[in-house]
Amino acid sequence: MNTTVQFSANTQHYFDLEDKYGAHNYHPLPVVLSKASGVHTWDVDGKQYYDFLSGYSAVNQGHCHPTIIAALVEQAKTLTLTSRAFHNDQLGEYEKFITQYFGYDKVLPVNTGVEAVETAIKLSRKWAYEVKGIAEGQARIIVCAGNFHGRTLGVISFSTDPSSTKNFGPFVGGFDVTPFNDLSALERSLQDKNVAAFLFEPIQGEAGVVVPDEGYYAGIRALCTEYNVLMIADEIQTGLCRTGNMLACDHENVRPDMIILGKALSGGVLPVSGVLADDEIMLTIKAGEHGSTYGGNPLACKVAIAALKVLNEEHLATNAATLGELFRNELKKINSPHVALVRGRGLLNAIVIKHPNPEAAWDLCIQLKENGLLAKPTHGDKIRFAPPLVITKEQVLDCVRIIEQSLKILD
Repeated sequence: MNTTVQFSANTQHYFDLEDKYGAHNYHPLPVVLSKASGVHTWDVDGKQYYDFLSGYSAVNQGHCHPTIIAALVEQAKTLTLTSRAFHNDQLGEYEKFITQYFGYDKVLPVNTGVEAVETAIKLSRKWAYEVKGIAEGQARIIVCAGNFHGRTLGVISFSTDPSSTKNFGPFVGGFDVTPFNDLSALERSLQDKNVAAFLFEPIQGEAGVVVPDEGYYAGIRALCTEYNVLMIADEIQTGLCRTGNMLACDHENVRPDMIILGKALSGGVLPVSGVLADDEIMLTIKAGEHGSTYGGNPLACKVAIAALKVLNEEHLATNAATLGELFRNELKKINSPHVALVRGRGLLNAIVIKHPNPEAAWDLCIQLKENGLLAKPTHGDKIRFAPPLVITKEQVLDCVRIIEQSLKILD
């Protein structure tokens, strides 16, 4: 394999700036992007690429969607931030819109996805003490092995990935790990009367798009109901039409007690996240006990409404379901000994690379970039393929051809 790539002086300039002045907490693909529209991005030298990461599903609606940008610009001219010290004229409208959209009593708006996860954890503990009656300080939350819910100290406290935890302790207690996609193991964990909640990703994205068996969501719902435990679905990456339904849990007509949303909630325009729950849970937190300066800001509220409308009006769940099936079927037709597995749901997909070189997936992503498609490895041998949901059939087939051509570098 030969993945040596030459960069222009222009591109190298931006690499050097980040290397010198920025923290080295990411290992990005060697490309510098400066423009995007729909399913495409362009680098600083003008080369066009298909975006098959979509900001980790933040741009489900496509880059710079005109409806979302129009809402952003209109609101930005009027009022962007008041803090929650005062009311604003956009927050209530947004709260009404999103709660009716998903069918929950209340929403707690925050900024980033991991902030929403932390919020759900705090809510579940409050509920445990004030509603379920668990003794103070004894509440447990069950999580899944292989999880990825973000990188705050609280959240990495229950990560099973050494790269997330090494030399970051001591950690926050109160969490127990159970295998993903194992209802028997989950039931054994739920028999502890101090368990308040089960937090899970419907599909484990960072772990390599691990899709559970049919019936897993319904089984979780039944067990959580039986043992009086909150079912918390982290739909930050799987929600908002990515998997072919509005929420991944909708594939089994399951209603979690809490839904965590983020990423595409703003269409990739700015950080907008939130937690949805009914009154019994949400109203356990009282004034002054939780919040954030930018949470529920007018700009975010206006943008989020526009982003949610686009998902429905452009039938993006249907597009994700139809073209995701096409994409997987076409990938499976590629005659390459280096593709050990194709898996996914909707337009959240991945391939597992089989090769003696442990850097093969990275090398393939470099070649994909050279051929005009941007994707990124995860956990060494897996590559996620998650384009914006506005992609067309013709574009999907074009991308499959790029992937097939690029795989030859591994021969």
